[in-house]
Amino acid sequence: MEQITEQEVHQLAMQEVGNFLKTEGYEFLAVNSERQRFPQFVCVKNKILYFFVVSGCLYPQSPKEYNSKIMEKVKVQAKKNNAKLYFAGVGFANAEDYNLKLNKNNPYVINFNGLQKIL
Repeated sequence: MEQITEQEVHQLAMQEVGNFLKTEGYEFLAVNSERQRFPQFVCVKNKILYFFVVSGCLYPQSPKEYNSKIMEKVKVQAKKNNAKLYFAGVGFANAEDYNLKLNKNNPYVINFNGLQKIL
């Protein structure tokens, strides 16, 4: 079986976070689905601007960890735009056994505990 790519993990994470933001009532102003372009989501809710940085990872990597250098760059951008900044880390693992590789078409489990406030 073909292993899932980093881009596919990122797309799954974007889908998960996008659905979460929609159910929480955020209005999408911009969506950038490229892995190395930040922020991925620019939203507004209650007239407040929000930036969301999305990161997907595979078990055993923790979805709560983010690249602090990248986050500092996005933080500057958020401050310039008077926006709140959040990190959304999403982890994926093989549903049958976390220690097995996650291949395409395998069932998977999601580890997403909501948003981490950065700014």
